[in-house]
Amino acid sequence: MARWEPDARQRLERAAIELFTEQGFAATTVPEITARAGLTTRTFFRHFADKREVLFAEDRATEAAYRLMGEAPPDADPLTLIVAGLRALAAERFEPRRDDLRARRAIIRSDEGLRERELRKRGALHDVVRAAFIDRGLAPATAALLAEIGATLLYVSLEEWLDRDDARPLADLILDTLGELRAVLTVSPAPADR
Repeated sequence: MARWEPDARQRLERAAIELFTEQGFAATTVPEITARAGLTTRTFFRHFADKREVLFAEDRATEAAYRLMGEAPPDADPLTLIVAGLRALAAERFEPRRDDLRARRAIIRSDEGLRERELRKRGALHDVVRAAFIDRGLAPATAALLAEIGATLLYVSLEEWLDRDDARPLADLILDTLGELRAVLTVSPAPADR
C-alpha cells in the first residue's frame, strides 16, 4: 500500500457513506471504513477526528456565508443580501452535490446524535450571519431575526429540493420559499372569536 494516497480523503468519505447507508451509522466502525477504502486507520485519523466528521468536516457553508456577507456592498438591502448569498451558496456548495446530500440527509435522519449535530450546524450558520449583520451596523435583534430568516429559507428550500426528482435548481426554490414566506406574513389574520 502506498504511503501517501492523493485521493485518500475522498476514498474514505465514499467508503463511509456506503457503509453508513448499508449497515447504519452506529454499526459502522472506523476499521470497516478503512478496510473498504483500502487504507489504514491511521490515515483515517489524519483526515477526520471521528466518523461523524465524515459527514460534517467538509461542510463549509458557514465560512462561505461569512465570506459572501463580507464581500457584499455596504449599502445592500439585508433581505436582498440574504437571498443573493443563499443563491450563491446553493450554486457553489449544494447544487453539484445533490445525490451526496440526499445520502447524507438519510444517514443523519437515522441517528439522534447526528440530528443534534446538524442542528448545531444550523445554529452556527445563524450565528455567523447574525455577527455579519451586526458588523454591518444592524441592531442585534434585527440581525438575529434576519439570520433566522436566512437559515429558515435555506433549510426549508434545501429539504424541498432534495425531495424533488426534477432538475429545478435550488436557487430557484429559495426564491419560491421567500415568496411563500412573504405571502404568509402578509395574510390578514382571521377575526378572533369572542
